[in-house]
Amino acid sequence: MYPLAILSPLQVAAEIFNKRKYKYEPNEKMYTILIYGWCKVNRNDMSQKFLKDMIDHGIEPNIVTYNILLNGICRHASLHPDYRFDRTVHAAENLLKEMHNRGVEPDVTSYSIILHVYSRAHKAELCLCMFHSMKDRGICPTVATYTSVIKCLASCGRLEDAERLLDEMASEGVCPSPATYNCFFKEYRGRKDVTGALELYNKMKAPGSPTTPDIHSYNILLGMFIKLNRHGTVMELWNDMCKSTVGPDLDSYTLLIHGLCDKEKWREACQFFMEMIEKAIGAAIGSE
Repeated sequence: MYPLAILSPLQVAAEIFNKRKYKYEPNEKMYTILIYGWCKVNRNDMSQKFLKDMIDHGIEPNIVTYNILLNGICRHASLHPDYRFDRTVHAAENLLKEMHNRGVEPDVTSYSIILHVYSRAHKAELCLCMFHSMKDRGICPTVATYTSVIKCLASCGRLEDAERLLDEMASEGVCPSPATYNCFFKEYRGRKDVTGALELYNKMKAPGSPTTPDIHSYNILLGMFIKLNRHGTVMELWNDMCKSTVGPDLDSYTLLIHGLCDKEKWREACQFFMEMIEKAIGAAIGSE
């Protein structure tokens, strides 16, 4: 047994739990909290150990416990090269089988976790297959679920399929988030598709639109139009962003100032640099 002074808070919690679990009857919530802690620090071996201990004590894991474990397996796993992706998916499938065997059926969170893995790995067909399988089981996708699939389709160049899914969201009453639209902006940026980017941007900022651009939307578009030497559009975006109260942030100023310096517009670059300092945004530089 280690002195508590040299252990991390999580190790201290586990040490205290193990010493007292025979005196005070542990419950599902205690085990789930500890499993979450070990998953958070990427120690899936320890989370599995506590899962086994939980079951050995006759305490049945619930869907929350299993989703935490599933997230621990999937969220930070390296997916390249392909054998790492296969290993991650195999581990996730084994956990899903265990859930099923114990009478715990996956919910929308379970599916969303795995869809996020497929999306990160750019596996468009697997994404769509699991998405349709989930719907066939009567599980309604959330905005996060749709966004994962749309991100995958857009990053694979399948914009038409992504747009169809966006239309489906609207018909199902699921409101897209700025992150959903940002998937399209990133693809438009890669394609240098000025028309597509501006049409979508104008749709988002139109009166009555349920989803408005966030700071990431603006920064994606700023970077795109700075590279395309569309100074007028850049300044329109900048003014819209300032009026919207979502920004600018340090990244916005950095993009604009670098763009102006590249075009040798030193006076304007200096003005925006001084404005950034006056707003204390530049203080973030020292903390990075």
